[in-house]
Amino acid sequence: MIGYAVPRERYPDTYNGQLLGYAALAAQRRYKSRYLMNVYGAPDSEEWFTKRYLASGKKLDMGKSCVHFKRADDLPQDLIAETIARMPPDEFITTYEASLAARRSSSRRRR
Repeated sequence: MIGYAVPRERYPDTYNGQLLGYAALAAQRRYKSRYLMNVYGAPDSEEWFTKRYLASGKKLDMGKSCVHFKRADDLPQDLIAETIARMPPDEFITTYEASLAARRSSSRRRR
């Protein structure tokens, strides 16, 4: 998997001690996946991305944080680039921390 992450110097305090992943590209057996973590956990970004993707005329096959595709031509490349550039690192870190706090809160309520 090729990944792009927020440098540890910029954000060292992740929940698992790993770099804070921002975007990635992975190849599975039957498809490839483009991970867009700035869309995951940010409902406004996800809604914006989904609308723009569908407007591109390309078929959207999306998981929680990834878009599955068979060939690079199946993706609206300009939208992928715009999505990655749309959220600066500081905003991404704020979104990540809010998402993490919400998950911790909901897990405490289930106990």
